[in-house]
Amino acid sequence: MKTKKALRSVVNASLILAILFIASIASTAQTVYITKTGKKYHTENCRYLRLSKYQISLQDAKTRGYEGCLVCSPPNEVTTPRRSTKPATTEKRVDSDTIENTKPSNEKSQKESMQQCGATTKSGARCKRMTASANGYCWQHQH
Repeated sequence: MKTKKALRSVVNASLILAILFIASIASTAQTVYITKTGKKYHTENCRYLRLSKYQISLQDAKTRGYEGCLVCSPPNEVTTPRRSTKPATTEKRVDSDTIENTKPSNEKSQKESMQQCGATTKSGARCKRMTASANGYCWQHQH
């Protein structure tokens, strides 16, 4: 009688672990990144993600018509993910409405602090470079 109970509890525990394992694999998707205005999806460290970076599943990216980046060569096929020992990322997941209505915070603050250089060129025209310098001059016209 005790062996039947022990066997039944081992089987139940194994069944629960198998269900949890399958559920965790099914809920995890391959992650790629997109930009606010681009038509390509990228790996996490691609140079094109310097200014904006939005996390999205590969399947979602393909459904929305994004293509793989030629520079970073992200995965092209949706596959069953493997369990990773890498810590969770801090990027937030977004949907298409959020992407269209969101500006990266660093982009907004940089644009607000930029101004046109106050120097005059040799030809007498105003310099067209933008600067964030407190004195109002670009890198070439610093005094």
